[in-house]
Amino acid sequence: IGSGLVGSEMCIRDREIIYMDNENIYDAAYKEAHTIEYVETKNNFEEEPKKKNKKGNGNGFAKYIAIALICSLFGGVVGSGVTYAISGKNNSSEKSSSKVLADPASFATDNTALSAVDIYKKVAPAVVMVSTKTIQSVNGWFQQETEGMGSGFIINEEGYILTNYHVIDGAKEVTVTLSDGREVTASVVNYDSDKDIAMIKINEEVKVPGVVELGDSDALQPGEEVVAIGNPLSKELSSTLTKGIISALNRNVETQSGVSTNLIQTDTAINAGNSGGPLINTKGQVIGINTLKASDGAEGIGFAIPINDVKEKIDSLSKPILNLGVSVRVVDETLAKKLNLEEGLYVVEVTEYSSAEKAGLRSGDLIVKADGRRIKTFEELQEVKNSKKEGDSINIEFIRDGKTQNANVTLTPSQTVNN
Repeated sequence: IGSGLVGSEMCIRDREIIYMDNENIYDAAYKEAHTIEYVETKNNFEEEPKKKNKKGNGNGFAKYIAIALICSLFGGVVGSGVTYAISGKNNSSEKSSSKVLADPASFATDNTALSAVDIYKKVAPAVVMVSTKTIQSVNGWFQQETEGMGSGFIINEEGYILTNYHVIDGAKEVTVTLSDGREVTASVVNYDSDKDIAMIKINEEVKVPGVVELGDSDALQPGEEVVAIGNPLSKELSSTLTKGIISALNRNVETQSGVSTNLIQTDTAINAGNSGGPLINTKGQVIGINTLKASDGAEGIGFAIPINDVKEKIDSLSKPILNLGVSVRVVDETLAKKLNLEEGLYVVEVTEYSSAEKAGLRSGDLIVKADGRRIKTFEELQEVKNSKKEGDSINIEFIRDGKTQNANVTLTPSQTVNN
């Protein structure tokens, strides 16, 4: 039972009548001593003394009980009204909140985030410098040795390293400098030139100083903080850390191989030599491979290959390239009609001492089938090769001087990037 009186109140407690006004509290004993009667006037009670009349005590007591019951009843009604009003307000609030966006922005702090210092300590031991030597032709006949440099990162204890294809493109010799300063030789295992990714492996039996953790690039959002670790510009600036944010996702950018691919955009400083190094989130996980920067002189626009696009290729990249020992050119439908040839792969060059040379293939042959499958593109030949393992043979059907011939070519690992 509630009370709804304002100014003065009266209620029952332990069978005693208690009288209350704004300034005083009177109990039954006080009433007995002072003989007070309360008269309600405009929501207040006025005190009106009377002479003590013992004969009228019973009627007065009953009246006070009646008044107390009325007050209690009135208080209950008021209390119920207040309760209903509050309940209605809450219900209205709940209905209103249901109209808020289904996925409101969250500004909660990620307690798993590492500082740049901790990220560096975690990842830098696994970042390497990749140095290469290539032979380039000058003016079509003079050959000159050139050196290149990039970055990479170790993905397992066996010494497999991910980097960019353009870092090792044409390399005749690959050297890896570990984070502890040791220099070791490495070999190109496999690559995807269209995606600008390559796998190299340390040749020597060494204990690697670190291994990276691969993250989830699909979970990235613009504005997230990231860092890059690599070797920009020169060996003297090895193991440099730069910091920025994810500027945008799913950028369709043309790589150095001339193929458009899906990339992450970041304002993290990416310079020559950073290529092949890791782009890292605040958990210390690699979420991209740094590949290039804007070529028009703009600052703060760099790109990285999403690591999820690389994860699905790690198994195939970890298997060595099985080489036929030929360089080929695609003869498509248009060229075939023009040269009066069949569609296929025209052998431009046969590598000296290769399996293809031993099997009898020559420059000028036109490959049309591999293991009985019609071949019109380089990718179709690659699919047949990728289904084999080292030491297996492929039956090559080719056309020479208008006649169809066959040769069994044994697949051997490639020692260089150029096949």
